[in-house]
Amino acid sequence: MATDQCPKTEITAESQGWVEAFQVWKTLGDRDWDKMAAREVDALMTLEKELRAERNDEQ
Repeated sequence: MATDQCPKTEITAESQGWVEAFQVWKTLGDRDWDKMAAREVDALMTLEKELRAERNDEQ
């Protein structure tokens, strides 16, 4: 398969919401993990993992 265009990176409204929730969590600290939906915990942990990977690449 061939294409004449580069793929576009898109961020959905839902993804933007996860990023905003992550920023709030990093700013304010502790969350009540037991009351969060598994999907939200997964999103926050994925963003945390990616942030740590970025920081390790910078060193």
